[in-house]
Amino acid sequence: MADRIIALNDLRAGRLVRPARLFLCAAFLGTAAILPSAEAQAQFAYSAPVIGQAVSDFYAGRGGRPLWLDDAGSAGQSATILMDYLRSADVDGLDPNRYPLAQLTYALRAAWGGSPDSVQAADMLLSEAFVHYVADLKGTPAVNIVWVDPELKPRAPSPRQLLEAAASAPSLEAYVAEMRWMHPIYAGLRQAMVLGHAGPGEQQRLRLNMERAKALPSGEGRYVMVNATAQRLEMYEDGRVVDSMRVVVGKPKNPTPLMAAFIRFTSLNPYWFVPPDLAAERIAPNVLKSGLGYLKIQGYQVMSDWTDDATIIDPATIDWQAVADGSRQVLIRQLPGPANAMGQMKFMFPNSQGVYLHDTPQKELLTEASRMFSGGCVRLEDAPRLAAWLHGKPLTETSKQAELRVDLPRPVPVFITYLTVIPDGAELATYPDVYGRDRDELAMASRPLVAGR
Repeated sequence: MADRIIALNDLRAGRLVRPARLFLCAAFLGTAAILPSAEAQAQFAYSAPVIGQAVSDFYAGRGGRPLWLDDAGSAGQSATILMDYLRSADVDGLDPNRYPLAQLTYALRAAWGGSPDSVQAADMLLSEAFVHYVADLKGTPAVNIVWVDPELKPRAPSPRQLLEAAASAPSLEAYVAEMRWMHPIYAGLRQAMVLGHAGPGEQQRLRLNMERAKALPSGEGRYVMVNATAQRLEMYEDGRVVDSMRVVVGKPKNPTPLMAAFIRFTSLNPYWFVPPDLAAERIAPNVLKSGLGYLKIQGYQVMSDWTDDATIIDPATIDWQAVADGSRQVLIRQLPGPANAMGQMKFMFPNSQGVYLHDTPQKELLTEASRMFSGGCVRLEDAPRLAAWLHGKPLTETSKQAELRVDLPRPVPVFITYLTVIPDGAELATYPDVYGRDRDELAMASRPLVAGR
């Protein structure tokens, strides 16, 4: 690990990105009509939106037309689904008492066949509840994830933006039923939870995965998602998977971290900067066995440091037994070429963990059922295919220059996650808890509180 602190601006610019081991790592109209107390209504308050983006601005822009009700005050199925979400908000880890269910029920009763004013009042109250619920869901999830680019944290749209998205959907009922303001994985896991598809012993595991899914994006746009448990990468466009491939992820002792970042450029003809622990584990024993010629054959160079103006050190001056024993660290890079562990290219989202996506010459590892062989980075089944999707065209090698940087026309988010349960049609697909994160988090959740701590 390089013994230095790297400035965030340097990381984002792609400078000094070197290996590291810092892995952080129902129908509702029959309910009794009870008006809520002033205290309960106060719980419903939320931060004032930007001027012009409030719920009232949405209605002003549509001439006061209702969204959830018809002109006679009859509520559609979308309103029923929303009320069900609010009643079952505990499934989302939220308190249903935050939402004025009794007040909503009273307002909907008053709107049934009532005056235009009562219809509008009930409709606006539903919209306020909807906005509040979505804002609660879109808060930063309680997940141990590295937010390399903080702007990728979940963020609720403004009330007006959210309501306009709902109003412009081809079907409001489908928009609400499918929770299109969340990632489809979250919506599927929530439905499974509500329908009782997980037994009592599996509900907490489902909740863990729902919380992780809250960190995933929703709506339009392009992004990459890597699920370390499935050892698979998926490319998303406008909420749908358009391509996928197998990947190799970190070994249990070097787990690939949860991470959200922007892929900013592709590096062609990359060096491999060997983490010191791998130099001790893989390289030093081979030098002791085969001599210094092993380094030349494999294209390894001993470096003074990881900077661009580093000098090459004579390997004969190194005590390779000390390196193998772990009592001395050595910095090694591997030159570009057919044997290079990075293959032809790597995809950079500069971060202090030294994690990136990259090609690999060891394609045979991608045929294994369990693909956990890396030092924490993600090796790709077909790096050129991902490059063509990211850049909008194939990347052809025009130079032999090492570390040739090709910037993306526009940065593309990558989300590295850890989902041990995901929806698969009407079923749930489960994956092994390869890094023991479910086990550890469930054990922590069940640990009794100790007085004074």
